[in-house]
This record gives sequence, structure tokens and C-alpha cells, in this order.
Amino acid sequence: MGIAELEGRGRMSYEEDHHLGNGDIEEELQDLGWFHDNLTRHAAEALLLSNGSDGSYLLRKSNGKTNLFSLSVRAKDSVKHFHVEYTGSSFKFGFNEFSSLKDLINHFANQPLIGSETGTLIVLKHPYPKKVEEPSIYESVRVHTAMQTGKTEIDLVPNAPSLGTKEGYLTKQGKIVKNWKTRWFTLHRNELKYYKDQTSTEPIRALDLKECTAVQFDYSQDKVNCFCLVFPVRTYYLYAKTGVEADEWIKILQWKLSQIRKQARQRDGTLNP
Repeated sequence: MGIAELEGRGRMSYEEDHHLGNGDIEEELQDLGWFHDNLTRHAAEALLLSNGSDGSYLLRKSNGKTNLFSLSVRAKDSVKHFHVEYTGSSFKFGFNEFSSLKDLINHFANQPLIGSETGTLIVLKHPYPKKVEEPSIYESVRVHTAMQTGKTEIDLVPNAPSLGTKEGYLTKQGKIVKNWKTRWFTLHRNELKYYKDQTSTEPIRALDLKECTAVQFDYSQDKVNCFCLVFPVRTYYLYAKTGVEADEWIKILQWKLSQIRKQARQRDGTLNP
């Protein structure tokens, strides 16, 4: 069961749309921090799956049409896209009609947007801001920049990594015996995993960054390019081959922590308005 997607209706022409007050709609859209203009479907999915959480959403133009938009919403590990049509005086969403986009969002923030065949309910919880403090040192973020400039999926690197991911070898200090061993590390979403080597399929350990309190350079271990991750029960000491590599790991891990804290504040604000 769910809301039927809009179909079978005649579309407004460019002239009709402007006659019905296109300037007003443009003004309202620019006031929305979560309107991503010409972001593509593929780019929206990449952003929401990499950096969003369940219930994160954004609005974007649909196929370049001036009166038709897509509301992209993350539902657990997938992204759903819904048509929103501007009629000149209201926004039509399925069989519902709203006087403003904010009214639409407020309506579906309090009741499920859709129930999929698997029974998953989607509630609009977290607007995904257009301006996100992405780390500026990764190829994936340059891909993000390409997306925001209006390039199509064909223009993008087909196998580009997700935003905010990183992998590589680091040398880690042991917990009991304080010797140092080189391990293969992968960072994806909020998990930092390390493996015996790059060919291993099972991680030795997975660290939940939601429990990490700090990431910073460390000068206590008499190691060059050393940094540490501070957890309540243990501090992990790591070092990289070069200062540039250590700096990259620190920057992306610190950015991850800032995003985790920002999402926690948003959840607290939703629960305690």
C-alpha cells in the first residue's frame, strides 16, 4: 500500500508556469535549505545513502521541468523518489494538495509517507542541507562538486567511492603487547574497520564512530605521523607512512564525528522541540 505516484496528467508549458507566478515559487525554493536544484537522481541517492540517515530527505528538480520536482527520501538502505507538481497556487503530491512545501513536509513529518510492500514506513525526519561541509581532499567530493554543477551520470566517474569513505594501510599499536602491526583500514558510514591485510574478508575489529569522543594528532608514542582515536574504554594509536596521509585520515574522521554530533542534535531537537 502507498501513495500513487503522479502520472497521466498533462504538464504545464514553460509559458503557463511563468504566468502562474514562477517568481514566487523560485523565491520559496531558495528559502529552503534542502532544495538541491538540478541535482540528479543518482547524485541524490549517493548523498542520502552516504551521509544521510533513515528519514533524511531533499527536494530537487525533476528532469529539468520548471513545475515538476522530486522529493528524494532515504528509507533505511534505499532511497525513494516521489513526484511533486507545482500547479501555480499549490503543490500536488499524489492525491494530496498543499499550499506550500513546508506544509507538505510538516504533514508527512507526523504520519508515514508510504508503506512499501515490505511494510517499511517512511517519515520525513531530517532535511539534507544543500550546503554540507564535505571534506575537500577526496576524489569522491570532486565528484560531488561535479554533481552540483549539473553534470549528468554519464559525466561522472562510474565507480566513484561514496562520499566520506577512505581506505588504506595504517600501523596500529596492540592493546596488551604494545607492539606495532600494519593493518588494512576501511572507513564507511560510521564504521572504521581494520583487517589483517587488504585481501582479508573478515575484519579483526569494527569500531563504531558514534562511540568515539575525539580524533587528533598524538605525540606521546614517539612515532612520526601518529594520531589517536579516543573511545571511553580505549584509545587507539595509529600512524601513517606520510604526514599528508595522516592528515587526510584525521580530517575525514573528525568530519565524521562532527556529522554524527550534528545528526544527534537534530534528533534531540525533533524529540524536544
